[in-house]
Amino acid sequence: MPLSPLDIHNKEFTRGFRGYVEDEVNEFLDQVIKDYEIILREKKELEEKIKTMTERMSHYNTLEETLQKSIVVAQEAAEEVRRNAQQEAKLIIKEAEKNADRIINEALTKSRKIAIEINDLKKQSKVFRNRFKMLVEAQLDMLKSDDWNTLMEYDIGLTEIQDHQKRVEDEMYQADSYNNNSFYDEENEDKREISDDELKHLL
Repeated sequence: MPLSPLDIHNKEFTRGFRGYVEDEVNEFLDQVIKDYEIILREKKELEEKIKTMTERMSHYNTLEETLQKSIVVAQEAAEEVRRNAQQEAKLIIKEAEKNADRIINEALTKSRKIAIEINDLKKQSKVFRNRFKMLVEAQLDMLKSDDWNTLMEYDIGLTEIQDHQKRVEDEMYQADSYNNNSFYDEENEDKREISDDELKHLL
């Protein structure tokens, strides 16, 4: 389970002979806590952005499906009108042969009406096509936005957290090993001062 800022703050270390300077260790841990809190906050913000973008994509997918269904319905309606017009035209021709003048006038009236209906259907199809085109362009613009670049950097942030945590653990382990092997000997009680180079290494 990943460490939390509270885990770092409450961490207690075993005191050893000639160990770390407690104030310096506490100061370093405070800085680690601050940096870790910033990273966790940025992680949460990225997760919120991902959630928002996922919801947007779901909305756009639903809208796309609705438009596609509307286009199909319009096409089917236009085809139905065309078939009906053809059938009616055949009937009109037969009837016209029997009663030429009257039927011809009625045929012209119906033909004009059908032409208007077909023209209206063409206009509606054009409107649906333009709306669908705008939807696709909006989706492409969203895919080109900077939010996707921020999302692609998300894994890099997690790697930096893991590297930072590993460095801290390695330094603490090396310091404990150095104290146990070099600065305390129970048999000869040999005591010596820490050189400037060794002090820099520990800090």
